[in-house]
Amino acid sequence: MNQTSQADDSRFILEPRRIHAAIRERIANNQRDIVEEVESALSEYDIVIVGLKQNPHVAKARRLVEAKGLTPQMLIYGSYLGKWRRRNALKMWTGWPTFPMVFVKGVLIGGASDLERLTQSGELSSLLDSNDRISSVR
Repeated sequence: MNQTSQADDSRFILEPRRIHAAIRERIANNQRDIVEEVESALSEYDIVIVGLKQNPHVAKARRLVEAKGLTPQMLIYGSYLGKWRRRNALKMWTGWPTFPMVFVKGVLIGGASDLERLTQSGELSSLLDSNDRISSVR
């Protein structure tokens, strides 16, 4: 018997029917504001970088975007020792384990090294030239 479900065939999440009714609302609203803030930015900006202060990978992602003559929307949540619980909510939401989280037209493309690969291959420009923006289904 399958103990988990795959939301989109790419990762497992605990099925709602396996969460007691008394705690469902608490789970649904846990750090909801930070996720909503990121969702709002994703609907408004072509490039969103989510990270934390003093992280060299976040700075690298920003430099890569700025080198293309673009300005990313930066969402910075704390530093290494601060606001880790809020950042953890974003990791749980996306399934991405590290920062930065780089989004292009609403799509999580990965981190700084993934952004660098897309930049070098020319795929970043293709994504940005596309009129497609993926938005939340909520």
